Amino acid sequence: MNAKHFILTAATLMTLPLAAQETYENAKLIENDLNGTARYVGMGGALEALGADISTIGSNPAGIGLFRHNTVSASGGLVMQGKGTEFANGNKTNASFDQIGVVYSTRTRRNSFLNFAFNYHKGKNFDYILNASNSLHNASQNTQSYLKGFLGAEANGGFSVGKDKDGYYNGYVDDNSNSTAFTWSQTDFLYWNTMIPDAKDSKSYNYLADSYAFNRAHTGYIGNYDFNISGNIHNRIFLGITFGIKDVHYKGYSEYREKLSDGLGQINYSDERKITGTGVDITAGAIFRPVDNSPFRIGVYMKTPTWYDLTTSNYSKINNNATEGGLYDKGNISNSYDYKIWTPWKFGLSLGHTVGNYLAMGLTYEYEDYGSINTRIINGVDGYETTFRDAAMNDHTKKTLKGVSTLKFGMEYKPISNFAVRFGYNYLSPAYEENGQKDTGLASLGSSYSSATDFVNWKSTNRFTFGLGYQIEKFNVDLAYQYSSQQGDFYPFSSMAVRDNATSTTLTNIPTPTKVDNNRSQLLLTLGYHF
Repeated sequence: MNAKHFILTAATLMTLPLAAQETYENAKLIENDLNGTARYVGMGGALEALGADISTIGSNPAGIGLFRHNTVSASGGLVMQGKGTEFANGNKTNASFDQIGVVYSTRTRRNSFLNFAFNYHKGKNFDYILNASNSLHNASQNTQSYLKGFLGAEANGGFSVGKDKDGYYNGYVDDNSNSTAFTWSQTDFLYWNTMIPDAKDSKSYNYLADSYAFNRAHTGYIGNYDFNISGNIHNRIFLGITFGIKDVHYKGYSEYREKLSDGLGQINYSDERKITGTGVDITAGAIFRPVDNSPFRIGVYMKTPTWYDLTTSNYSKINNNATEGGLYDKGNISNSYDYKIWTPWKFGLSLGHTVGNYLAMGLTYEYEDYGSINTRIINGVDGYETTFRDAAMNDHTKKTLKGVSTLKFGMEYKPISNFAVRFGYNYLSPAYEENGQKDTGLASLGSSYSSATDFVNWKSTNRFTFGLGYQIEKFNVDLAYQYSSQQGDFYPFSSMAVRDNATSTTLTNIPTPTKVDNNRSQLLLTLGYHF
């Protein structure tokens, strides 16, 4: 390595008027927590047919049509991560303000009401610490960038390496092109401008590793602001529509360390990613009582895609602490760009039944096809902003993500009229294909702007809930406890196998996955008043 400690800085990776995002980053914005009022959480969220809880405003808006009184409520509590080592600004226990809302109910006829409601709730809490470490058996992050250069062209999933006019190494479409390849990522930029080329002989080398250690602190939230109008017809048919606005605040900071083979030192790579922006969607629903004299109810609803308009930025840094080879000791790069994604449609069917005034039961099924996430590329034409599909990334999303089924069950029992005991359960099927991986060889702008190589294939989620409720005249106090369990396979980078025709050998770079958990507990308190 060069004896000089030279800091390589690049303000932007490339000058491109377009931008898009990557499958695994997009998926973070689609997943929703079970959150809202303590009654809703305590019953596992299975209130889409039972209604009369403000948290149904974002799932089945017709549930607001069952209110007969004006109501205000607010909720907050603690979210606690089970395993994990605290890292950077990430904490295992965090306070959370989760919900505040109001319902205004007006009678229009003897058995008909028209209701209006507003509710804020935290749809996604990003607070989570991810720790992973394992052996590598002579694979490495820098080898991924090296092999992409070995492939030699964008059409092959790689790039042709050469110096640009500023003296930086750059990845071009092929040997005859002056255009930057879409497969050339920010991570590739850092490795090819600090470590892979040798300052002494100008040749390119990859460096194998024995082990890795990874830590990331996720923080932030997605806030949902829902505006609802709903009503009923003769207490038999309940209809509702909700207009939603989402507010995204995400920050992830990670540090990745590799111990190089043969005692050649180590590499440290850090990445900070921020995502902010807004989204809008519309939800419509209905609840029917098919038998006039029966409290049995059927709920149906659908949610449009959330049309997100987002900005993401990153600051990534490499410390090349190898004892030989390379160009420079340090390098960093930063970028910021706007992009859009359209989330999938969501459909739901729910059943609800009550026995007297002491027992309520709900069952809900939802379906959302994660593979249909639509990544959009922003393009300005004659001063007007337009978008078009990122075909390569969307195709990758279809192969990597799949349809998610959510099953909710909840029950409320009142041993006395003003005291309730609640139970609930959720099952969410896996969203990720078991063998899916982040494809850095895609000819996509999502690949170009990527600054991290890691990913997790998360498996199914199980949520268990318990709650208590107590009513004092017009006031109600509700408590809920939720335990959520999910496992996944963490990969520091994707697997690659490249054929070297000159030597008739295959060059491989296969990481060792690590089992990781996302187990969390939530304590939630709701204070409400009806009038």
